[in-house]
Amino acid sequence: MSLPRSNYDPRRVCSNTIPDLNLNFGKHRRTIGIYLAGALFTLANWTFLDAAILSAHANPPYEDPQIPPPVHVQFVDWVPGICSLLGMLIINLIDKDRIRGDDYGDSTAVWRAHLFLFIGFAFMAGGLAGSVSLLVLKYVMMDYPEQYTYCGYANVSQNVALMLSAVVLWIAQSAQTEYDYSLTL
Repeated sequence: MSLPRSNYDPRRVCSNTIPDLNLNFGKHRRTIGIYLAGALFTLANWTFLDAAILSAHANPPYEDPQIPPPVHVQFVDWVPGICSLLGMLIINLIDKDRIRGDDYGDSTAVWRAHLFLFIGFAFMAGGLAGSVSLLVLKYVMMDYPEQYTYCGYANVSQNVALMLSAVVLWIAQSAQTEYDYSLTL
């Protein structure tokens, strides 16, 4: 199938156009991004805390009350979230001007900022990989009922939401505000 010559652009990869959403929040885009990142951060931690509380108060099955619940949230379940949280903190504590190399004559400062940015993303990726492997090895392969596998799914969703929160906060903090003035000549 070929496109008519008037609609053909050799730089395009897809033949379908992507709609323009035109999300222009004006002067409030930075504030909205920061609040959205905070909401994602809260949702991430609340989801996992909900699973931990449900696990702590899990009751044995009604059919056989002598059998204890098969699985609980332990310290190993907390480790991926802690890694993602440390990665998020490392990423968002880096000065954005240092990444770009602006206003700093020291080239090693830029290199160190890039190194810490990599370490932060590595912590977050390790947290996500750890939560997925924990879900598969501890909850899915053991074929527990759905009320117990929720803990594993909550762990993965916590790490995904923490990663999204870090990205949204990075973008929001990198945005220009109306109060930023360019004083360079």
